[in-house]
Amino acid sequence: MRGDGDGWSKSPDGVRHWGRFGAAGLLLRAPLPSGGSAVLLQHRALWSHQGGTWALPGGARDSHETAEHAAVREAEEEAGITAAALRVRAQRLTMTAPSGWTYTTVVADAEHPLATVANKESCELAWVPEDEVADLPLHPGFAQSWVGLRAVPLRVRLEADHEELAAALPRTVDLADQGFYWLHTLATGPGAEVVVDTETPDGLSVRRADLLA
Repeated sequence: MRGDGDGWSKSPDGVRHWGRFGAAGLLLRAPLPSGGSAVLLQHRALWSHQGGTWALPGGARDSHETAEHAAVREAEEEAGITAAALRVRAQRLTMTAPSGWTYTTVVADAEHPLATVANKESCELAWVPEDEVADLPLHPGFAQSWVGLRAVPLRVRLEADHEELAAALPRTVDLADQGFYWLHTLATGPGAEVVVDTETPDGLSVRRADLLA
């Protein structure tokens, strides 16, 4: 069933963007055995706008929807991923057009790389290791925003009495002005080591509250 958001928004310069009320997409991460993370990407169908490129599952927002609702709905429609299978961590306004059209990226985690079911809008869906995303032919809009969305991996060292925190990892953490981080506890995994509630030499502070949010 088509929503009332389906349609083009046209900027004064003639550039069109899909979504009468803006658009949203879901950046979904899941842990890899190596300790790193993978991102669910959609290889866009050749008939679609910017077909053949890779991007996030996403699409037009309906008039009554929040960005989070729209992104999660689109992930279910385009990839078969249900809301119950993910945990939303943050969202970013990643594009604004002169017309007022916006694109919001909703960031979420899954406990493991989930099985997917592609609809007609996809050539394929794939869980791509985070450090390999930029090697693909990306949708121009996603390529521009990926720099600020990519998560830096960090190895978290927990003390023996931190069972509650250990259960919260791995996960994405949004550390305000410092961007996104992928926190895991695998000693041989990627990234610098940090200790919870301790300031590291590069100025990053991982707080207990960040892990349990």
